[in-house]
Amino acid sequence: MTTIRFKKFNIEAYKPGKSSIKKIKQIVKLSANESALGVSSRVKKIVSNKSIKFFKYPDGKSTELRNQISKKFNCDKNKIICGAGSDEIIQMLCQLFLKPQDEAIVPQFSFLMYRIYAKIVGANVIFAKEKKFKVSVSEIIKKVSKKTKIVFLANPNNPTGTYLTKLELIELRKKLRENILLVVDDAYAEYMKNRDYKSGLDLFKNKENIFILRTFSKIYGLSSLRIGWGYGSRRIIDALNIIKPPFNVNEVAQKAAVESLKDNKFVSRSIKHNIFYATKLKDFLNNYNISSNNVSANFLLLDFAKCKFKAKYFYKKLKMKGIILRSTEDGYKIKNMLRLTIGSKKENLKFMKVTESIFRK
Repeated sequence: MTTIRFKKFNIEAYKPGKSSIKKIKQIVKLSANESALGVSSRVKKIVSNKSIKFFKYPDGKSTELRNQISKKFNCDKNKIICGAGSDEIIQMLCQLFLKPQDEAIVPQFSFLMYRIYAKIVGANVIFAKEKKFKVSVSEIIKKVSKKTKIVFLANPNNPTGTYLTKLELIELRKKLRENILLVVDDAYAEYMKNRDYKSGLDLFKNKENIFILRTFSKIYGLSSLRIGWGYGSRRIIDALNIIKPPFNVNEVAQKAAVESLKDNKFVSRSIKHNIFYATKLKDFLNNYNISSNNVSANFLLLDFAKCKFKAKYFYKKLKMKGIILRSTEDGYKIKNMLRLTIGSKKENLKFMKVTESIFRK
C-alpha cells in the first residue's frame, strides 16, 4: 500500500478567540479585538451594491485601493501591496526572506502568526523577553545573531496592549544591523493618541530596511472580508508581487476598503468611543483589583494577580452569562490573565453588570 507523505510541522495551530457558546444564542464576543462600532455606512452601501460583478475576477493589483491608500496616508502607491488580511503579507514576507535555519526574532508575547509563518518555511523563531509585558529593545538586540533576517514587532503589541515610544522604535532600528528587516505591524495605530507614540508608517516611510503592516480588520471593521496592506521599498514590493497569489483580494473587500478610508467621521467616532470606554472599563475593573495596561489599542490585558478570583474562574462565570473574553493561555502561554476587547456601549455595560454580579457572590 502506498503511503502519501507530507511535511510535519512542530507548530501549535493558531487558536482564534472563541465566538460561540453551546445553548446560548445571544453572545457578547469580546475576544477578537473587532470594531466596536461595526462598519462605516459607506461600506454598507457598497456591499449591497447589486452592480458588483461577482462572476468577474477582481483587480489583481488592487489599483483603486492602492491609489486611495496613497492619497489617505501620503505615501507612494508603488510601494504598497494588498493582501487577504495583513497575515497573508506576513506569510509572503517569510517566504521571501527566510530560508531553513535562518532566524526571526519575535517578542515573547506577540501576534502568533509571526512565529507560525516563520516556522512553516523552516526558520528558527527566537523569542525576546519582555519587561513587565512590554517589548524590550535591549532584549531584542541581545538575541540578534549572524542568522537573524527579520524582527517582527506589533506596536502597540497584541496581546499585551503595551507599546514602544517613538524614540524607542527609532533606537531599535539604529541598533539592528542594516541588513535585518524590521517589520512594524501598525494594526492598532489608528486608536493611538498617546503623545509619545508614532506609527511605523509615520516614522519610517522612506526606509529601505523597514516594512510596515496595516489592516482593515480593526478600526475599519472589515474583519470578515480579509483585507490588509503592506508598505516597503520598491525592491521588496516588486519581489512580493512575484509570489503574491494573482487575485488574492476579492472585489467586495477592495471596494469596501476604499469607502472606509473616505469616512473620517466614522474613524473619529471609533477613536472617541474606544478612549472613553477603555478608560471607563479600566477604572471599573480596578475596583475589583483587576489591573491592566494603560489605554492604547482597542483591548485591555487584564491581570488577576491581586484579585480574589483567578482569571479562569472569572472567564467561566462570564461565559455562563454569554460573554466571551480571550484566554491568554492559548498560544500566548500567559497565566492568570485575560484579554478584553472594548465592545459597543451595550456590550460594555452588560460586561460591567455581569462582573458586578460575579463579585457580589
